Amino acid sequence: MRIIIAPDSYKGSVSALGVAEAMERGVLHIFPDAEIIKIPIADGGEGTVDALVTATGGQKLYQAVRGPLGDTIEAYWGVLGDGETAIIEMAAASGLPLIPKERRDPRVASTYGTGELMKAALDKGLRKMIIGIGGSATNDGGAGMAQALGARLLDSQGQELQPGGAALIQLAAIDLAGLDPRLADTSIMVACDVDNPLCGLRGASAVYGPQKGATPKMVSQLDEALANFACIAKQVTGKDVADCSGAGAAGGLGAGLLFFTNARLRPGVEIVLEATGFTELAEKANLIITGEGRTDFQTAFGKAPVGVAKTAKQYGVPVVCLSGGLGEGADAVLNQGIDAVMSVIPQPMVLEECVKQGAELIESAAIRLCRLLQVGRRI
Repeated sequence: MRIIIAPDSYKGSVSALGVAEAMERGVLHIFPDAEIIKIPIADGGEGTVDALVTATGGQKLYQAVRGPLGDTIEAYWGVLGDGETAIIEMAAASGLPLIPKERRDPRVASTYGTGELMKAALDKGLRKMIIGIGGSATNDGGAGMAQALGARLLDSQGQELQPGGAALIQLAAIDLAGLDPRLADTSIMVACDVDNPLCGLRGASAVYGPQKGATPKMVSQLDEALANFACIAKQVTGKDVADCSGAGAAGGLGAGLLFFTNARLRPGVEIVLEATGFTELAEKANLIITGEGRTDFQTAFGKAPVGVAKTAKQYGVPVVCLSGGLGEGADAVLNQGIDAVMSVIPQPMVLEECVKQGAELIESAAIRLCRLLQVGRRI
């Protein structure tokens, strides 16, 4: 029996690789002769670098960059096993978890550090990039990223803008003369799992600003600033991307990448599955086990487990999802190719206890699942 184990991370508890290893231990407890193929996955957010570096036999690297509030931090990125492709998580340099709750302010948070990671990849001679843009602390439209790569964002007096999304209301001109010329020859694939436009009621500021610390007044201010940014960037680049699906992702970083590079936006899980060779492996599998920290109605909109299931269904391979918890609308995934969904929590538990015991709970749940599979084989 060949079983593919392809889970996302249980965020805040167990990495995608840790989840896969715990599931493997549980499966082998019941089916010791099973052939197990572990493919940790992600959808562009936390864990994307680790998942792809692990799956492809790549290398994880570290780089000192400006954090979202301008302080120096050590961020990470990776090179895939092909030795030609960089994998970058913007959250590693510009992510929300990097800022304590009491200091979160999307008016001043910048994506400058993300641009520095891109420059590090260019300096290493890499001309292919995968950039995951989940988990941002920012709302600057990718302006900081562009500045780190040589663009100048100027006010009406010809002065450089201060970092952050609020300053974009003062933007009067963008000078691209110093933009890194290597970007023109670089293929950039952006892993994006949302379809929001840059501005408006479904835009970056209105939908995601509040979780980054924005008040209703700030949301209005930031939305106006991004609209001004989009107008001037369109004039300079000739690109009209503000209403593109995903332009509002990561506080508008999706739009910034479209404006200033030759990037393409695709669902993150599709990029990850493609890079790991998942399709070829799934064709020969008997069972696929996936999972994530919480499964609810949002999962059906294309998160990692559903991406796995859609590929598996091309070959009629059954898929089971083991999740840390089941929320409202979890059954919607049953219409998206997942055949069964189970929580790993066997009894009422406080959240802190679940997080602490994540690996043990996952392993035990895999054992329970395989015992049920044993019964099914006898019926």
